Amino acid sequence: MVEEAGTGQGATAGAGTAARRPQRPGALRAALVMADLIYHSTVRNVRKTHRNATAGLLMNILQTVVFLAAFWVMFTLLGVRGNAIRGDFLLYLMSGIFLFMIHTKAVGAIVRAEGPTSPMMQHAPLNTYVTMAASALAALYLQLLSMLAILFVYHVAWSPITIDQPLGALGMVLLAWFSGVGVGVILAALRPWAPQGVQIAAQVYSRANMVASGKMFVANTLPGYMLSIFDWNPLFHAIDQARGYVFLNYNPHFTSWRYALWVAIVLIVIGLMGESYTRRRASLSWNAGR
Repeated sequence: MVEEAGTGQGATAGAGTAARRPQRPGALRAALVMADLIYHSTVRNVRKTHRNATAGLLMNILQTVVFLAAFWVMFTLLGVRGNAIRGDFLLYLMSGIFLFMIHTKAVGAIVRAEGPTSPMMQHAPLNTYVTMAASALAALYLQLLSMLAILFVYHVAWSPITIDQPLGALGMVLLAWFSGVGVGVILAALRPWAPQGVQIAAQVYSRANMVASGKMFVANTLPGYMLSIFDWNPLFHAIDQARGYVFLNYNPHFTSWRYALWVAIVLIVIGLMGESYTRRRASLSWNAGR
C-alpha cells in the first residue's frame, strides 16, 4: 500500500512538473513571430530615415536622379555615347545606376543595422537576424519604389520605354540587391571586432564599385585583359546580364547570373556563420568609450 501511494504521488508530481514545463513553440508559430518582427522592424527602418516617409522617398529619388544627370553629362562631354548599346541611352544609364544603387544601399543598410552589442538586443525575441533582414528589406523597398517612380515619369513625360524581358530585368535587380546583402552580412559579422575599419571598408567598396561594377560599359566591348579585372565582381555580372534582358540587340557573352547568385549565397552563409560566432562572444562593454 505504501509503495502504491508512493507511486501515485510520484506520478502526480511528474505530471505537475510536465504541466509546468514551458512548451516550445512550433516551427510555424516561430516563423510567424519572426516574420512579424521583420515586418515591424522593416517599417521602422523605412520611417527612421526621415520623419515623413514620402519625403524620405523623394530624397532617395532625387539622389538617383542626380546620379543619372551626372553620368549623362559626363558621357555627353566625353563624347562616348556611341560606345553604349544601340537603343535608349538614358535607359542604358538607368540599367547600370539602378543596380549599382540597390547593391550599395543594401550593403550600407546591413552594415548600419543594430548588431549583437546593441542595447536593443536585450529585448527578446529580437535578434541580429531580424535587424539585418529588416534593414535589407527596407533598402529594397525604397530603391524599388524610386526605380519605378523614375521609370514611370520618364515613360510618361519624356520617351516611351520598351524593355525586352521585364521579368528577367527585375530578376537581375533583385540579384544585385541579394549580392549586396551577402557583402553586407560579411561586413556586419566583422563590425563588432573593428567598427571603424568596417566603416572604412564599406566606403572603399562603394567607391570602388563606381568603376568595378561596369555600369559605364558593357562586357562584350572589353578586351580579355580588362575583362579579368572586373570578372570577380558579382555586381558586374548582374548589370551586364540586366542589359541583356533590357535591350533586344545585346546578348552578354562573358558574364553569368549564376556566378553572381552563387557568390551571394556563399557570402551570406559565411557571413551568418561569422555573425553567429561574434554574437556568442559579444559583450555590451565593447561599446564602452566608443
